Amino acid sequence: MPKRILQGTVTSDKNEQTITVLVERRFTHPVMKKTVRSSKKYRAHDANNQFKVGDTVRIEECAPISKSKRWRVVTGADA
Repeated sequence: MPKRILQGTVTSDKNEQTITVLVERRFTHPVMKKTVRSSKKYRAHDANNQFKVGDTVRIEECAPISKSKRWRVVTGADA
């Protein structure tokens, strides 16, 4: 099964080798027919501590690294 890749913005880099990424998705509401924004935060593994708050990154699903980390940073989205 292919691994999911999401794109989001780093909201926290306070932890060692961990960043928090805010991923936003847009969809049309089934009843109101209005575009709705929904967001979710993911904790991702950043081995080199290279990403800072405000950076746009791509994250990929992986095997569990810790209790809350199931994602790994692939690259910065700009690169």
